[in-house]
Amino acid sequence: MKVAIIGATGLVGQKMLQVLEEQKLRLDEIIVAASEKSVNKKILFQDKELTIMSVEQVIEAKPNIAIFSAGADASLKYAPLFAINGTYVIDNSSAWRKDPNIPLVVPEINASDINIDNHIIANPNCTTICMLMALAPLHKKYKAKRLVISTYQSVSGSGQKGLNQLVLEQKGLRSDNPAYPCQIHENVIPHGGNFLENNYTAEEEKLVFETNKILHSDIAVTATVVRVPVYGGHSESINIEFENQFDLDEVREILSNTSGVMVCDNPQENIYPTPIMAYDKDEVFVGRIRRDFSIEKGLNLWVVSDNIRKGAATNAVQIAKYIIENFKI
Repeated sequence: MKVAIIGATGLVGQKMLQVLEEQKLRLDEIIVAASEKSVNKKILFQDKELTIMSVEQVIEAKPNIAIFSAGADASLKYAPLFAINGTYVIDNSSAWRKDPNIPLVVPEINASDINIDNHIIANPNCTTICMLMALAPLHKKYKAKRLVISTYQSVSGSGQKGLNQLVLEQKGLRSDNPAYPCQIHENVIPHGGNFLENNYTAEEEKLVFETNKILHSDIAVTATVVRVPVYGGHSESINIEFENQFDLDEVREILSNTSGVMVCDNPQENIYPTPIMAYDKDEVFVGRIRRDFSIEKGLNLWVVSDNIRKGAATNAVQIAKYIIENFKI
């Protein structure tokens, strides 16, 4: 089994290597690629030095699986070239998510959307993954009708550039290459991705589209994305209106029995999820579980996850694991 990581020097690429090592997949060879400026540099994997290759060199090596975290432009350019060679491509960018012929997958929810002929599989946006891990089992039981989502997203969601801006501003310095149009230190910014013609942002639109593609649903979704001065971990306030009535104790039981979800909900003891709690963990943490008394069948949740792990790297590796186990490659 030969696996390649495209974009191995970035925040998510490095985390992918870490997760691959933790998962102990059956790997005969791991290949890493990055931008031209990083070619021939060395990185460590399982205490071994790996030489960074160009993407073109990796294509020639014909890996069984290539996991991309190199941005949409690189994915659009190179993913089809891998796929033609029979490589299964798992792409972490937005490049292929809207393509009706490309499965968009959270393995715990819709791994069966992948078939052996799908040589490009899209990894969803980090906030979509986090939310759907909690929503999907409840939707299956009660059928969600409408979602109102507010996200509180850490700067690591903007990569190293976002982290650098926060660190510099905390020191009283200004970044020459800022990730955000406003100061992020001691501030919150209601802006994630480019603004669209309808005045929603690209990050907000992803939540609307990706939710329904993954669940094969037609749920009404509205979202507001907010960037907060937190290093890592995305948090989401989720208001759900169901078509069917629910029982709060049953909701807690369903979530507690959902693989990959950790219920953390005892407000009387000040126990609820926070980004620090989720740091470097794969679980999605759910708390503040309560009925919305303003509507008949409404539920409020507070959901937190590590956006670099389950929101990106871990989900991609889980897809790779599914392909390995089910397609016998």
